[in-house]
Amino acid sequence: MQFFSYINNAEMDQLFYQKPQTFDKHTKRELLSHALGATLYMPALRKNIHKDILAHKHEGLTSLVIDLEDAIGDTEVENAESQLVDELLNLFRESNKRNGSTADFPLLFIRIRHLEQLKRIKEQLGEAIHLLSGVVLPKFAPETGIELLSEVSRISTNEHPFYAMPIVESGKVIQKETRIEELTNIKLLLDKYKNNILNIRIGATDFSGLYGIRRSADTTVYDIAVLRDCIADIINFFLRADSPYVISGPVWEYFSSKDRVLKPQLRQTPFRNSSGNEGLKWRGELIEQNMDGLIRETLIDIANGLTGKTIIHPSHIKVVQALNVVSFEEYMDAITIIGAATGEIGVIKSQFSNKMNEIKPHYYWAKKMILKSQLYGVLNEEYTSIDLIKKEVCI
Repeated sequence: MQFFSYINNAEMDQLFYQKPQTFDKHTKRELLSHALGATLYMPALRKNIHKDILAHKHEGLTSLVIDLEDAIGDTEVENAESQLVDELLNLFRESNKRNGSTADFPLLFIRIRHLEQLKRIKEQLGEAIHLLSGVVLPKFAPETGIELLSEVSRISTNEHPFYAMPIVESGKVIQKETRIEELTNIKLLLDKYKNNILNIRIGATDFSGLYGIRRSADTTVYDIAVLRDCIADIINFFLRADSPYVISGPVWEYFSSKDRVLKPQLRQTPFRNSSGNEGLKWRGELIEQNMDGLIRETLIDIANGLTGKTIIHPSHIKVVQALNVVSFEEYMDAITIIGAATGEIGVIKSQFSNKMNEIKPHYYWAKKMILKSQLYGVLNEEYTSIDLIKKEVCI
C-alpha cells in the first residue's frame, strides 16, 4: 500500500518533495503504527466486503475495521459473525488465486465484543486469520484486557504479526474520580504487551453517550468540555516521550450536508492563496459537504499530537490523509533538529527565519515528523494539504 497511490507519477513528482513509501502489515511496528491514516469502520453485516476490498472500491483506503460491536444489534451478533467469517474466507480464497498476494489490501481489523468471540472467529478462520492485521478492543479495561492481550500475543508470530488497538472509552476513564487510577492501570498493562499494541483509539461517542451529549457537525470534540478534559489526560498518559504510543483521533460522525447553525470554520485565505477564485470554489464545495468541521477537528487532533482518525464514510479518507502529510517546512525543521543533536549546540534558527529550533525540546517532535514523512510524504514547498484535498472535491 501507499498513501495517495491514486495520483499519477507526474502529479506525484509535482506535489511531493519526498513521495510516500509503500507499507504493509509486515512493516515494523514503530512505523506501521503511524500508517493507519483514515480508518474506516464498516458493519460486519455489510454485503460483499471481500468484493469491495478486491475491487479497491474505496479509493485511498489504507485501514479498515469490520465491526462486530456497536454497529451490530445484539440480536444480530450470530449472523454478523457468520457473515464476517464467510467474507474473510472468500477473500482468503481469492488472494490464494493471486499467489497469496495481499500487499494491496488495506490493513484489516475486526472490532470484537469479548474474548470468546475472538477465539470462535480464530478457530473458524484457520489460516485466513493471517489476512488480519489485528483486532480492535472496545471499552478496554484492565480486568478483561489482560486475557485479550494474551490471546493477541498467542496469535501473533514473526511471520504473521497480529496487533491490538484498544479503545479507551469506559466510564471509569471519563469520570473524574476514577480516571487517573484507570488510566494508570491501562498504561501498566499495555506496557507489558507493547510490541502487540499498534494504536490507541479514543471512544468519543461512548464517552459522550454517558452524559447524553452528541456534538453537531459544527462542533468538534474539543469544544465539548468533558471530552476535551478527558482527551487531554489520555494524551498526557500515552504520548510521553519516555514510552510513547500512537493515539488516533476520535471518530467524525457526519457526512451529509444540512442547514448550518454556525459559520463555516474554514478560513478563506489559505484557499485563495493556493488557487485564487478556484480555491474559494473548492472551499465552498467542502463546506457544502460538511467537510469543514472534519478538517477543523483533524487539524486540532494533529496539533495535540494525534495521528490518523476513525471515520465512518469513504468521503473522509482523502481529507484526513491529506492533512497528515508533512509540509516542506516541518520536514526541513525536523531534519535540522536531528542533524544538530550532537550536543554541540542547543538552539538553531530555522532556515525559514520564522522560529527557533531548540534541539532537546523539539527532538521527539522531529522524530515523529520523520516517521510520518516516510508514510505520508513531504509536500514541495509551494504546495499545501489543500492541493491534495481539492483532488477529492473534484472527483
